[in-house]
Amino acid sequence: MSAPLAALRAFLAAAPRLAIVEIREALGSTPRETDAWMLVSPNAILGTIGGGQLEFLAIERARAMIEADIAGDRLDVPLGPEIGQCCGGRVKIDIALADAASRAALWRRAEAEEARRPHVLLFGGGHVGHAMAAAFALLPLRVIVVETRAEALAGFAPAVETRLTAVPEDMVRAAPAGSAVVVLTHDHALDFLIVAEALKRDDAAYVGMIGSKTKKATFRSWYLRTAGGTEAAFARLVSPIGGDAVKDKRPAVIAALAAAEIVTALAR
Repeated sequence: MSAPLAALRAFLAAAPRLAIVEIREALGSTPRETDAWMLVSPNAILGTIGGGQLEFLAIERARAMIEADIAGDRLDVPLGPEIGQCCGGRVKIDIALADAASRAALWRRAEAEEARRPHVLLFGGGHVGHAMAAAFALLPLRVIVVETRAEALAGFAPAVETRLTAVPEDMVRAAPAGSAVVVLTHDHALDFLIVAEALKRDDAAYVGMIGSKTKKATFRSWYLRTAGGTEAAFARLVSPIGGDAVKDKRPAVIAALAAAEIVTALAR
């Protein structure tokens, strides 16, 4: 079970009384989109509908409804000076006390949202692989670290899946459409094999390889002359990952820059 689903299960189990708060309509500039939701119990919350005064109002109303046993309500909130926000939009929020049926429906919804999360395959569990996995673990993504070395798969966060395989290219072939493939193994020859396989996937959202411009040029020569690659396919390769605007090669910095780059590619 993923970390978000585990957190939801624990919250539902610990809160016999709770309210489901959901944005039903969002007009203009708003902190979150329609269908964003959160759970409110008398002493805890899970999720967010955007923070700020809007969220404080919703939490206050939800807790008042729990206390008074009011089944449902709708708030129509202008995001202006009236509540101390300057977004300028308007939000309609549904608040409903959770019963057995709505709890079950919420769980099914969370499972469906989880299943739609984009896949990010990180090939390599070295220093940068660990830093990137830690950065991605905070995002709404399914993160899988793939390694040929068992010892390199130790120490990852519970939200990060790991796969030990002698043939990492098979993971590329099995990846769902729209996945991101990030290649940063300990072996340049292995990097090249995985990238060549990833570039066969026209449906990959992102194919990236860590390394220098020299490494990219070496890969291009091998890819075009030996691996049967084309210039069109090669043009899809992002290398070095994270761009070259920031001249800092510390793993955490590379991970932050690459995470932004990859999330942008996935959003497209």
